[in-house]
Amino acid sequence: MKPHVVVLGGNFAGLGTAQKVRELCGNAVRITVIDRKNYLLFVPNVPTEVFAGRDPRKTLKMDIASALDEDGIGFVQGEIQAIDPDKKRVDFIPNERPGAASADMAYDYLVVAVGNRLAYDKIEGFAEQGHTVSDFYYGNKLRHFLANDYKGGPIAVGSARFHQGDGTRDITLYGEHPFPSAEAACEGPPVEVMLSMATWLGQHGKGGPDKITVFTPARLIAEDAGEKVVGKLLEIAGGMGFNYINKAQDITRLTREGVELANGQKIEAELKIVFPDWVPHDFMKDLPISDSQGFVVTDVTMRNPKYPHVFAAGDAAAITVPKLGGIGHAQGEIVARQIAKDLGGMDAAEADQPLAPVVYCIGDMGHNRAFYIRSNSWFGGPDQVLKMGHVPFLLKMQYKNLFFKNKGKIPEWGLDASQLLAEKLFAA
Repeated sequence: MKPHVVVLGGNFAGLGTAQKVRELCGNAVRITVIDRKNYLLFVPNVPTEVFAGRDPRKTLKMDIASALDEDGIGFVQGEIQAIDPDKKRVDFIPNERPGAASADMAYDYLVVAVGNRLAYDKIEGFAEQGHTVSDFYYGNKLRHFLANDYKGGPIAVGSARFHQGDGTRDITLYGEHPFPSAEAACEGPPVEVMLSMATWLGQHGKGGPDKITVFTPARLIAEDAGEKVVGKLLEIAGGMGFNYINKAQDITRLTREGVELANGQKIEAELKIVFPDWVPHDFMKDLPISDSQGFVVTDVTMRNPKYPHVFAAGDAAAITVPKLGGIGHAQGEIVARQIAKDLGGMDAAEADQPLAPVVYCIGDMGHNRAFYIRSNSWFGGPDQVLKMGHVPFLLKMQYKNLFFKNKGKIPEWGLDASQLLAEKLFAA
């Protein structure tokens, strides 16, 4: 019987990993993806749709099963309940309709790509006072608030503190650089939202950047982009009139009047757009494959050191910091190469290339403009690139179009072409 590769999760990391395993392993394996939902949520473009007044549910959803079916990959819609790495078994509940009985699935290889749980429930007052752009529901909630209820008052945009865990303590990257520690899970979205929000205010005659305060729990916002890039961003933002608070430590609570921070400061705000702690799913905690928080421990080939038939990719992996889709995509390819090597389809020299994480981030700024960041300096690499203008915006839009057209398969030349256009042939 063919080895069975079970992939938990069907968004960017899970879908990409399953497709890459099929590409590199061919018909030598059977592949099944399990996800609690039957569609992929294209999260990066939710802010763009919201600030353009469009419903993101209509433009940013892709059916998973049909995409996988093109490669002969099975799909099960179900809620993961438990992983038993000793018995090589996953327990889940099919959730197409309520009341299904528990089921289990055996695997030869397991890829944990379930993402994480966005802990809005840990932010006091969020349900009553908070807004965000992390999915269709919250995107539309903000869209309707801006269209119907916003009175033109001050705005706060920022992140709660991220709790990283100890799963990367033995990891070194570029030139034996120790793995960095982050106080925010991913701060490209707050930067994107603050810039887009300022454009929206101007377009609707409600003011400008001086109404917006952006805050971070860290010493620098978006610290993973590199100090040179962040310094330039802050210089530009300060010149535009944005207000900035660093070392906020955490969000204590949201109130009708604004945001209360753990460092004792209070931000007056009618509109509070916040991003939470990113925590592992409950079933990931206290597993022998997980770290102190519940993220999956891996080496730089995305393989768990205790259970070599278990891999992780995307946000569920301890080594994914910041939580970025581009890093998850690279990890999925590494996983596929490792499985292909195990099955005799790829030699070790080609398969064992380690993860070399790069922060790629393109954020909408409004007015058909965007910022483009490519940096690996936070991990010990030499690169820090920041560009702003129309070309990055076109790249952001065309990436989404290409992703949907190809059912998630991005051509090998795609990243190189984007880098060439944004950095070498760049025109503002």
